[in-house]
This record gives sequence, structure tokens and C-alpha cells, in this order.
Amino acid sequence: MKLITGLGNIGEKYIFTRHNAGFMVIDRWALLENLSFKTESKLKAATVKFKFNNEDIIFAKPTTYMNLSGEAVRAIIDYYKIDIKDILIIYDDISLDLGKIRYRANGSDGGHNGIKSIIQHLGTKNFDRLKIGIGPQPNIPSENYVLQNFPKDSLDTLKEVLDKSIESVKYYLQNGIEKTQNTYN
Repeated sequence: MKLITGLGNIGEKYIFTRHNAGFMVIDRWALLENLSFKTESKLKAATVKFKFNNEDIIFAKPTTYMNLSGEAVRAIIDYYKIDIKDILIIYDDISLDLGKIRYRANGSDGGHNGIKSIIQHLGTKNFDRLKIGIGPQPNIPSENYVLQNFPKDSLDTLKEVLDKSIESVKYYLQNGIEKTQNTYN
């Protein structure tokens, strides 16, 4: 079983913000597959379970807000007994330009509070990640920038990167992190 967690903030006002890029990837995939999320309070997340290449996959969207994402990831892996090597976290990265994606097998939080929370709750920084570029950041505080909606003139690029991300996650599920990094980074 694999856990794919998209990071974001819950609530109507955050749906199209840059910080919700992780939610957007799995929401788009779920829409294409006609999957419906169910909010589970004990897991602190909206989840949906499905099969991909005969393997059980869980999509999760933490309902804890970004800064407490680790609570949901910990609850899900404990409940389903998922190994940390079987999780992928998808989130926004301000240091990558919009349209770019990057896979990593480990690393620091890079100033991202959702990743910081996950590292704290898992007790390790060794988990797979897919970063979705949302930059370049203009000369405004990052906490303001990430909570802005994507501008209309970037929607085509956003759609392309969401589709590229879905394609790359499917590749990742079949080929692992190293081959995926070599192919998509």
C-alpha cells in the first residue's frame, strides 16, 4: 500500500492558492478517475483508496491546515501500517518556477512549514517528495505570496504542470524514486 499526500489548506478561500498545489494534483487525478474523497476525523484528512497497477493507493489531503500536516500523515501511516518508504508528499515549492517539478528522496524542510511538521511527526527527513514549482516569488513576503490565487494568465501552465505531475506520479509508482528523478527532474 502506498500513501500519496497532497499538501494544502482546507476551506473555500484557499482552493486556488499557490500553497494548495499539492491538493490540486491529487484533486485533478481523483476527478479524472471519478474518485470521491471522504473526510475521516480520526485520520485528520480527506482520503480515498483505490487500485493502481494492482496496488492499493491512498490519496490524502490533511484537514489540519498546512502547518500541522504531519499530524495527518502520522495518523494515516499508523492506522494503515504504511512504511515511510511507501509515502510520497506532494507540495508547493517557491524556489521552483511555475511549470517545473522536482522529485527528492529526502532533505530538509526548506522553510516549508508543512514539510517541517511531517519531519517532526515522522522523526525522519527520509521520505519521497514531489515539489511543484510556484515561483518566481516577487518582492513580497513568502507567507503572502503562497496564499495568493494563481493569476489567470498562468492557468494554462498550471494545468500543464498538474497533468505532468500526475503522469510523473504514475511513473514513480511503477519505477521508484531514482528512475523518476532521472526522468522528470
